[in-house]
Amino acid sequence: MSFAIIGGVLLNIGAYLTYKGKIYQAVIVYLFADICWIIMAVQKDDMIGAGFIIMGTVLGFLAYLKMKEGVMRKSLNEEEK
Repeated sequence: MSFAIIGGVLLNIGAYLTYKGKIYQAVIVYLFADICWIIMAVQKDDMIGAGFIIMGTVLGFLAYLKMKEGVMRKSLNEEEK
């Protein structure tokens, strides 16, 4: 099984968790999918692609930490602006 397939399966699991409202767990699964894609890009000698994936993964992890600490100022509920 390739890292692309594993990353794709993890992406589907993350989407399902997001659908179920388990956002924290979904973000962690998405980060593991990103790690699979980073490995895949490095194996293909696509360093520019790996760089973009790493940058997105770092930003996603920082957003996860911000959500976990409760300092996000956005809400999906229109009433809670």
